[in-house]
Amino acid sequence: MTRASKMASSLRPGEPLRRLLSGSELPEELRGELEAALAESDPRLPFAFVRRLHRALREAGSEMYLHELLEGSEIFLPEVKKPPRNPELVARLEKIKARLANEEYKQITRNVTCQELNRYGTLADLGRQVRSTKALLVNIINFIITVGATFVCTYLGSQYVFTEMAARILSAVIVASVVGLAELYVMVRALEGELGEP
Repeated sequence: MTRASKMASSLRPGEPLRRLLSGSELPEELRGELEAALAESDPRLPFAFVRRLHRALREAGSEMYLHELLEGSEIFLPEVKKPPRNPELVARLEKIKARLANEEYKQITRNVTCQELNRYGTLADLGRQVRSTKALLVNIINFIITVGATFVCTYLGSQYVFTEMAARILSAVIVASVVGLAELYVMVRALEGELGEP
């Protein structure tokens, strides 16, 4: 007996079942039931009745198999009723799902920190940037003051050497340029040291 025959509840007969009425090997009792069922507007035969028909045919010496008898028939399966779920089991499953989801979330976010989530960086990064900017600003102001003071000192001191204004200005520019270049060299070396370069 096939699994479908165990599960089937009824069927709408096909042509092989309808042809049985014209044959002579059916017992009168089964023939009457089959005629009554086929006379309805929407004929449906219980599957147990079809098995009885097949058994009667085999006893009468017919070589027809059950699947040949069912050919062209529309089989109706009973609606499977799911048993109600145990509420205690459902609650345990929900707890397990929540725990697994939480563990998966922790595994995904284990390398993420709150500091990395901030687009603009942490306060420590901001402090480093402010200190770096402050140091750069101090170096620039120091450079301007040094070069300016060198120019003024050279200009005022050169009055004892040169009497002409052009010579005094030229000497002040030359000395201020040399001091400026020396100051730039020192500033670049200091910045390289801050950046970790050799």
